[in-house]
Amino acid sequence: MGCQNDALVQKVFELYEQIASLESLKPCKDVNTLFTQLVVTCMPPNPIDVTKLCKRVQEMRSKLIRLCGEGEGLLESHFSTILGSFEKPLQHLNLFPYYSNYLKLSHLEFSILSQHSSHVPNKVAFVGSGPLPLTSIVLASNHLTKTSFHNFDIDPSANSKAHALVSPHPDLSNRMFFHTTDIINVSTALKEFEVVFLAALVGMDKEEKLKVIDHLGKFMAPGALLMLRSAHGARGFLYPVVDPCELREFEVLSVFHPTDEVINSVMIARKYPIMPKNSSHLEQQGGLSSPIILPSKCSEIEAFNPLNRGNMIDELTIEEQLS
Repeated sequence: MGCQNDALVQKVFELYEQIASLESLKPCKDVNTLFTQLVVTCMPPNPIDVTKLCKRVQEMRSKLIRLCGEGEGLLESHFSTILGSFEKPLQHLNLFPYYSNYLKLSHLEFSILSQHSSHVPNKVAFVGSGPLPLTSIVLASNHLTKTSFHNFDIDPSANSKAHALVSPHPDLSNRMFFHTTDIINVSTALKEFEVVFLAALVGMDKEEKLKVIDHLGKFMAPGALLMLRSAHGARGFLYPVVDPCELREFEVLSVFHPTDEVINSVMIARKYPIMPKNSSHLEQQGGLSSPIILPSKCSEIEAFNPLNRGNMIDELTIEEQLS
């Protein structure tokens, strides 16, 4: 595949250089304009595989993802402070410019979760909740209205701001909890959660991401569900890409790639009841509740859409292909 000769890659490179040259990534006209241009450039469906570009572009992409993460964190912190100044912060969430995206993403994730879970979870975890935990807030308010949410973030100031947003709310203040810790330091407590959500920017590169996923795979309860976010096509310049084939301790159930303004792909996986040590064990698990997953789970086809909208690519497991 071409490298900088590609027009898209060249445009992303130009925007990266402009963003990297900024003195600060705090929200302002210049910062907002450049990140908007970057998103608009990367949002249209594109067959590019960003993980297979040349080394120079890969190095740029790695740095750009970190810049995007920093910019996103500063934007959320900025608006969390604004929202926290209101007596009832959650009544003003639409002040956040991407609130509608979170409504759509949360609806998508709830729809996917509902297809692969036989009951409403009592207790879920969100890893990397940040200063503006919109996914937890929207899910708790609109979809999982009896579920308790445990939000994990490594940044104490982020948790402090997030807690200030929900503490005035009579319901969510009793169902949303905030833990300041690196998820790598959480072990047996992970077995308490029926579902674990993993934010897109937890693990900024492949090695970091897989370290977190492997840790979750080691300590999550057998049969528990992992909801994680990835990126597809040119959107992989904005967020880390997760390869379904690399979730060693999970059965990948489905991967959905939105093609609208919802940037993140959504992947759902189930912790194996028994961790297969090699491929031969897969053939021995016919008696388990989880279906046998073959290497074809990594193949991609356009198919079932959970929201009945025609703007999504779905990667299916062998179970669904045979149904």
